[in-house]
Amino acid sequence: MEYIVKNFGSYKLHMIKTKKFRTIKVRVSFRNQIKKDEITMRNILVNVLTYSSKNYQTKKDLIIESQNLYDASLYIGNSRYGNYINTDINMTILHDKYSEDGNYKKSLSFLKEIIYNPNVSNNKFTEDALNVVKKNALTSLEGLKEDTMYYSIIKLYEVMDENSPLSYRMCGYKEDLDKINTSNLYSYYKNMINKDLMDIFVVGDIDFDQTEELIRENFELKTFKKKRISYYLDEVKPRSKRLLAKEKDDNSQSKLVMGCRVFGLSSYERNYPLTLYNIILGVGSDSKLFQEVREANSLCYAISSVINKLDNTLIIRAGVDKSNVRKTIDLSNTQMTLMKKGKFSEEDIDKAKEFYSTSLDSMVESQDNIIDFYFMMDILGLDDLETRRKKMQEVTKSEIIKVAKKVKMDTIYCLEGVKE
Repeated sequence: MEYIVKNFGSYKLHMIKTKKFRTIKVRVSFRNQIKKDEITMRNILVNVLTYSSKNYQTKKDLIIESQNLYDASLYIGNSRYGNYINTDINMTILHDKYSEDGNYKKSLSFLKEIIYNPNVSNNKFTEDALNVVKKNALTSLEGLKEDTMYYSIIKLYEVMDENSPLSYRMCGYKEDLDKINTSNLYSYYKNMINKDLMDIFVVGDIDFDQTEELIRENFELKTFKKKRISYYLDEVKPRSKRLLAKEKDDNSQSKLVMGCRVFGLSSYERNYPLTLYNIILGVGSDSKLFQEVREANSLCYAISSVINKLDNTLIIRAGVDKSNVRKTIDLSNTQMTLMKKGKFSEEDIDKAKEFYSTSLDSMVESQDNIIDFYFMMDILGLDDLETRRKKMQEVTKSEIIKVAKKVKMDTIYCLEGVKE
């Protein structure tokens, strides 16, 4: 892959050339400091933008035009990166080689239409679009608990630190829906367009000069912007005694989520030894949690761990019978303690390194994953692909042990199934 980034002041253009795909993936990314009371507004906005535009007045019109462009698929969503909220507007375009000359250019014009020419009159979005989107959002919010693991993770974070962005619900809040109208939604849209940091990623078998020309033609922005605060959440000292919160649920299986604080890491430790620590602890069927908690002791249906480096957290997730909740907590904590004591082998480390290397190989098979990789590389100053692979191979057991001592179980949340 060839990677070129151009900083135009008002936004950055990231171009990644690869011949692996028949399509060109374009992602326009807006981001700003996250505010709890604006999450619902932003969720509604992204769905209103993809409901209609000035020249395509209905959802059906947008779909027909996307089909005319050889099914130029569009999807849009919000996510949180530490202290920032990120809005990604994605379009997948069939390369001109496999469609017709000019399809790339016309598809980018269509993307511009959706972002910069919304269906607005008198500085207001249409009532019809807003009502449909709000109704769908309400249905989704009312069904939040149906995804029991997602709900449990949300509740864990709220118990863990209710005042931190860690606890913010990216699905939004029912109480904020009624506050949104066609006028304040448009004001928020203008603010996002004019003030948010912005990046554009283009991945595919592209010509760099042509792509730069087309992007400049469709994104003529003049406002210069720069990062305001760190992406990383402030470190929080772990509790001296872990906190356990429970909630009853009308299911047979319980969802158990254990939140760990990660503290005092250097940049190197966060990006390398911590990654291997997590793989050895709870990623895949060779992990300590899977082998000891699930296989050897049959305490849970599934168990795994995941790190969020921007939040300085590690989360252990498990599906268990309520009678096994306490045993699962204790044995999970035991595995963490054993890793602090170095009770893992060089073979464990080699397997973790191999797993990581394989994940890098699979990453380049997906345009979305490629964009995610370069996005994190840019905003956090991370190493490139081959440097990561090389540095990971050099991580030692003593470095992993040192990191293991900086991970502590802090808060536990259990959505306790009451059905027999």
